[in-house]
Amino acid sequence: MPAEYAIGVDLGTTNSVLSFTRLDSEVPQPEAFPLTQIVAAHTTEALPSLLSFCYLASETEMKEGALDLPWVNGRSYGVGRWAKTRSADQPDRTVGAAKSWLSHAGVNRRDSILPWNAPSEVEKISPLTASQRYLEHLVDAWNLEHPGSLFGDQKIVLTLPASFDPVARDLTREAALAAGFPPDFVLLEEPQAAVYSWLNKQGDDWRKRLKVGETILVCDVGGGTTDLTLIRVVDERGDLSLQRVAVGKHLLVGGDNMDLSLAFLAAELFREKGIQLDPWQSVSMWHSCRQAKENLLAADGQDSEQISVLGRGSKLIGGTVSVELKRQVASQLLLDGFAPFCGLDELPTSQPASGFQEIGLPYESDPAITKHVAEFLNHHCAEDGNICLPDHVLFNGGVFKADGFRQRLLAVFDQWSGTSTSIRELSDNAELDHAVSRGACYYAWTKERGGTRIRGGVPSAYYVGIETSGLAIPGAPRPLKALCVVPFGMEEGTELEVASEEIGLVLGQPVRFRFFGSSVRKSDTAGYLLSNWESGELFETDPLEATFQSAEDDQTGYLPVRFESRITELGMFELWCISRKADEKWKLQFSVRED
Repeated sequence: MPAEYAIGVDLGTTNSVLSFTRLDSEVPQPEAFPLTQIVAAHTTEALPSLLSFCYLASETEMKEGALDLPWVNGRSYGVGRWAKTRSADQPDRTVGAAKSWLSHAGVNRRDSILPWNAPSEVEKISPLTASQRYLEHLVDAWNLEHPGSLFGDQKIVLTLPASFDPVARDLTREAALAAGFPPDFVLLEEPQAAVYSWLNKQGDDWRKRLKVGETILVCDVGGGTTDLTLIRVVDERGDLSLQRVAVGKHLLVGGDNMDLSLAFLAAELFREKGIQLDPWQSVSMWHSCRQAKENLLAADGQDSEQISVLGRGSKLIGGTVSVELKRQVASQLLLDGFAPFCGLDELPTSQPASGFQEIGLPYESDPAITKHVAEFLNHHCAEDGNICLPDHVLFNGGVFKADGFRQRLLAVFDQWSGTSTSIRELSDNAELDHAVSRGACYYAWTKERGGTRIRGGVPSAYYVGIETSGLAIPGAPRPLKALCVVPFGMEEGTELEVASEEIGLVLGQPVRFRFFGSSVRKSDTAGYLLSNWESGELFETDPLEATFQSAEDDQTGYLPVRFESRITELGMFELWCISRKADEKWKLQFSVRED
């Protein structure tokens, strides 16, 4: 059946959103799709977004049908609003931040590890499974309302952070396919989706606001992450075009950190009243603090905001307990803590506070987002020792619904500029909670109907580790070199031959292939061999373990090969090892599948 709709899906760290528009519309007008979900036991409601939380129900809850949905009964888990609510009483049964775990190379993302540190009696799930469940819910909610236009028959674009490494991208794709996405769905970087949302809002007027050579900093601060991207306006055969030229690191700092900071402040005010909050009340207060943050930092915000939670003690049943958060105190705490004034040379600190660190998500030790922006500009906008500031900034993410954060970052940019010409805000990117899904929807429409596209290819250069030959030293591994097999910006749907010296592929035994990436080495070409590199220049992705066999009877235990790299239309990286002696080849793909 031919597709009727273009659909954009934002799989968020804390909120997931789906937007859609008809493919036959002359002008795309993406709108958010209300998502039916459980809001209380035995109760469902359609809400603008799906909270990205998964509650693992007890056997009793499952038998009682507490998590039943219009399309399924007897389910052992629930996702969305009620899952987040249940985290108050049952934190050990609630999965959060699955998207961040999906990008965490320090764990096996296929292992059942979530909820992290949950007791043994709780049947855990993997980050991959949690992500699949959120996407599955979006698919089922759509199919419930569109039985004649099923999700799998539409044109779908799914977003992910620009900073996701190839393994996280591959896992996201796998989760989507398992959830019912069509095989030809497309992955799109979230900051690009935010720009597409702005382009859709501007129509052809965007060409009047941007000039050739100008750059746009996309500053995307969501619930759990900060994502930075640089886009340049270029001349393409006499017409303006956009090109993504840099992406930042995957930063685990965002609105949740800010809400929690306000919650700590509010908890202290409750303690001063002699009130000790229990876990349920603490989570309820955290929700209240999110709205308070937006209200207190709004341009027309009140001088104070009341934080109330339901009473839980015998003297407070049916009542509430409240404290007042003052605008001045909250603003100072959040703006100075997360967006402090700093110099362009003030970079984030990363020293651990203790010699022992709890194993878990690699949250940023320095929450100062302005310092992370400074670091990004130092890496990607430096010319002859000087920082060339971007011409425009596009804010995206729920954090910037609070006007105070936008104004603070603009003030910091003014300070960095030191002139009357500072970074100008590209405004009109309304409804920040839905901008990414709307932009993805617009992109899906343009792929079918035509329109402005952002070029850029892969956001990092990628390398394969080559073990050097030489004398063995007891207790020391052989030195490793890094061969560039994918240059920065290699376009989707292309392939290239990697020029290199003869390299041996080990046969007949389990071997470990090591891969590296770099978002700062943009001039390395395919075949460039790094013998050494500075700290921070390369990051290591998950290794791949495999055993390869050959029909050739080679007594040396290895076979000389050459490399060919391919970037598929879905943006997945494949490295082909092609024998120099016979008509044989083997594929290495960024994946964490067990061989």
